Amino acid sequence: MVQEIPRSAPSGVLVLIILLVALGLDIVLFLLGIGTGSPWAIVASIPLFIFIIFLLVGLFMVNPNEARVMQLFGRYVGTVSEQGLRWANPFYSKQRISVRVRNFETDRSKVNDADGNPIEIAAVVVWRVVETAEATFEVDDYVNFMHVQSEAAVRNLAVQYPYDTREESKTSLRGNTEEIAGQLKTEIQGRLHKAGLEVLEARITHLAYAPEIAAAMLQRQQAGAILEARERIVEGAVSMVQTALDNLSSRGIVELDEERKATMVSNLLVVLCGDKGTQPVVNTGSLYQ
Repeated sequence: MVQEIPRSAPSGVLVLIILLVALGLDIVLFLLGIGTGSPWAIVASIPLFIFIIFLLVGLFMVNPNEARVMQLFGRYVGTVSEQGLRWANPFYSKQRISVRVRNFETDRSKVNDADGNPIEIAAVVVWRVVETAEATFEVDDYVNFMHVQSEAAVRNLAVQYPYDTREESKTSLRGNTEEIAGQLKTEIQGRLHKAGLEVLEARITHLAYAPEIAAAMLQRQQAGAILEARERIVEGAVSMVQTALDNLSSRGIVELDEERKATMVSNLLVVLCGDKGTQPVVNTGSLYQ
């Protein structure tokens, strides 16, 4: 693999001043040759002028969070990262590489989760270039490479986990967003390491069931929520009935046989577990009438 070689370049401001002074002197020499009729001065000033213009071609600008990858006749010679006006060998080709932080949002992909349910998923990836030589020479187009590998990683992650689960110990795409984001970042980074790119953050931005099963899955979730709520209501009602029976017995308020206990339990459960308010019935007779 081609490793990045940091390279320093002299200040272009100083070189520019020197070349401009030399250019001015060359023009003066040319004019003096014309004025005095000296052919030697004219002949000497022309190649000097061409040489100065050639040296001016070596000037280049490096903006903040930017680098220039330099090559000499196809051979990598180094990367200049110092910002400002710089100068290098005019024969060097100087390719501009941005090392700014960028973000990319994948398209919505339709895949099957671990349970076989079709889902739609998309993610956003925050990344930057950290190795300019690898990004330039190891892959054909590092931006397109990052896009393709990120989408492949999102699809691969989606098939490993279910969309949702009722088991707390089981990881799901919807219920464990932080863990899924960490695994997504790790998987994308593993794919982009050879291209000299660093993934700073990766998160799912869109997650939903596919339209053809969305309505059915919504009913399933609603049914599950209702069932879970009913289980908690019944559990609380049984606890309240047990407390009521224990208090009646311990305080000696009334002695109930097993049949009357069953009747009382049934009535209390109806009152506590019913969706609507119950209508009380006052018993004016004896306990058994």
